[in-house]
Amino acid sequence: MHVTAILLAAGKGSRFKSGISKPLVKLGGRPIIDFSLKILNQHPLIKDIILVVNSGNIESISVLVNKTGYKKIRALVLGGARRQDSVFNALKKISSQSQLVLIHDSARPFIKFREISALLAQARSSGAAILGVPVKATIKQVTSHFAVKRTLDRNYLWEIQTPQVFRQDWLLEANRKFAKVDVTDDAGLVEKLGKRIVLVQGSYDNIKITTPEDLYLAEAILRAKACLPAGREI
Repeated sequence: MHVTAILLAAGKGSRFKSGISKPLVKLGGRPIIDFSLKILNQHPLIKDIILVVNSGNIESISVLVNKTGYKKIRALVLGGARRQDSVFNALKKISSQSQLVLIHDSARPFIKFREISALLAQARSSGAAILGVPVKATIKQVTSHFAVKRTLDRNYLWEIQTPQVFRQDWLLEANRKFAKVDVTDDAGLVEKLGKRIVLVQGSYDNIKITTPEDLYLAEAILRAKACLPAGREI
């Protein structure tokens, strides 16, 4: 099975309020992007990696790639105006031999090896698999004037994460057919094809670093991981 990973690092990170491109911000002394790169490079089922970058960080990320010597990186491509535009730019570089495409946000540094394996196994069977966790909080739907409309049943609500894995032909078809549709994740486009997408349970520490406060939480998670016996994960 040939799997290509697309690692997204093209976002401007305006909410992070840093003069440094967010993928290059240090976490435990390492650039945030390096956490995802390392595990994707190590996973035996992932054959190659395409990095999606922006004009402001391409030079620094190129230096990082050359320094680390990760062998699976196939190409660096520039992202687009929207997430799906960035993914589509990467899809143009994918080998025709690639059966499955894994898409991950570089701002999620704590993806686990076993979660990638579970996603790939499920996607190989069903064609599409995404990672998520059950919602803990009470969620209310409100009107445009912030009046409560109803309380949603959280037994059926999941917070969706990345990675997300899809058959390459489904992903290409979805991106071409619904290019003008705005979505917040890659599964949103594949859903519009009417394809069945299976949810795989992830972990609550697979956070997305979006604001400076998230970096404090990420540092705490990193310290907790450092205290674990070798081979154990939280």
